[in-house]
Order: sequence, then C-alpha cells, then structure tokens
Amino acid sequence: MPHLLNTQPNLARPDDFYEALIEMHRDLDETQSQAANAQLILLLANHIGDHDVLLAAMAEAREGVVASPDTTPT
Repeated sequence: MPHLLNTQPNLARPDDFYEALIEMHRDLDETQSQAANAQLILLLANHIGDHDVLLAAMAEAREGVVASPDTTPT
C-alpha cells in the first residue's frame, strides 16, 4: 500500500502559518495551550478525514519524538 501521508513541504506560506500558530498560544497558560493544541489536532483530523492518513501521521509524529535505542543516553 502506498504511503498516503504527504511529508514533503506543502504549505503555501509556512512562515505565516508558524507566526499564526505562535499567536494562537499567546497569553494562554500551559493547560490552555495544550487544550488549544488538542482542539486544533481534532479539527484538522476531522478535515483530513482519512483514517489511514491519520494513523500514518500519528506514527510519524511519535517517531519524531521517541528516541531510538542507539541514541538513548546511558
């Protein structure tokens, strides 16, 4: 099965998006910031709608933050 998740740069205005994302968090405490992130994730997941794409995105996101066994400090 082909990889359905587009991981290539695909934002028309990435700097503007990043600025808006930072602005979304302005003046929020940690709990509110986490809730805003969760709300954004659910809204975007609903917009995408494709279960396989969402699973691929979750796997890719987790892989990006979990250290591999060879890089874990001893």
